[in-house]
Amino acid sequence: MSAKTELHFRLDGQLTEVMRLRVQSLQQRRQKRQEGERLLQPNEAVYRLDFSKQSLRFSHWTVRLAQPGRLTIIAISQLWTPDLTNLMTRQLLEPVGVFWRTATEDTPAQCYEADAAEFGERIAELAKVRKVMYFLFAFAEGCSPESVDCSITFIVD
Repeated sequence: MSAKTELHFRLDGQLTEVMRLRVQSLQQRRQKRQEGERLLQPNEAVYRLDFSKQSLRFSHWTVRLAQPGRLTIIAISQLWTPDLTNLMTRQLLEPVGVFWRTATEDTPAQCYEADAAEFGERIAELAKVRKVMYFLFAFAEGCSPESVDCSITFIVD
């Protein structure tokens, strides 16, 4: 039987702050973003996954939303080096993961299953060449960083 590993998405507070400062700096100087640059929106934060193993196959998502809301997870290409370059829209990967909860009872988060599975498989492919991967988490409709617990489980080859 193959071993499984569950990786939790972790907030990268420092990188989120750097990206917020970029937006603030542009606003203060009344400058526009670079052509194709992707600025961090107020409802977004940067999260990361750290891969201890590279040979992975996607198994499943575990997303818990403590209250009704919507979480969109956007993966960022392995080509982005946050300490050297601004984030460009061409570095955002598709499909995205969209998870939501509409009921106030303790119901599991829902998702577009085919997109979520394809998204997980894409992350597993990128894990083969990266030790760290970054993601934009967009919180909407009552969802907030404090109300989200998110992980992805892989089968270790």
